[in-house]
Amino acid sequence: MRLPLIAPADLSPEQRSLYDDMRKGIAGNFNAFVVEREDGALMGPWNPWLHEPAIGKAIWDLTLAMTANASLPDNIRQIAILVVGARFDAAYEIYAHIAVAEREGMTPERLATLVADLKPSDLAPDESVAFDLAYALSRGGTLPEPLYRLAVTTFGQHGANELIYLVGLYALVSTTLNGFNVPVPERE
Repeated sequence: MRLPLIAPADLSPEQRSLYDDMRKGIAGNFNAFVVEREDGALMGPWNPWLHEPAIGKAIWDLTLAMTANASLPDNIRQIAILVVGARFDAAYEIYAHIAVAEREGMTPERLATLVADLKPSDLAPDESVAFDLAYALSRGGTLPEPLYRLAVTTFGQHGANELIYLVGLYALVSTTLNGFNVPVPERE
């Protein structure tokens, strides 16, 4: 870990405001995995965002917007997020979203295949499109036109947009986690 965790007592006023907002949002949306140390210091991508609160707030606001305005089913979202996490080999992202996907009932076989950066053989048609879109975008370059059209046909324009933005957000999260070498907490 390249940035030390910041205990709540050590937060600047700007950090405190962001911390309070993140704790509130985390409690409502990101509670399937360990997110804080015993003293309340935030772990995962939230700690680096606290170190640069002006930038961290913008990323946090985007995260909240993507969560509050989600229209795609959670299984679709988790497949896309795990594809990105596997592509970037972002340990904390994989850890966190395995926990979310397990809570949602995703099978161990599917999870193992996704985090191995492979396409599961048991995907429903819409899940397959989500996988393919996330897989293609996370490798760089323009999304192939047939895949883009298939995503719009499958999810509607709004849903396809959301899926593209979701891949971008979790590429940013993965880069944050990897850039600062954010560790995975011990799992029970």
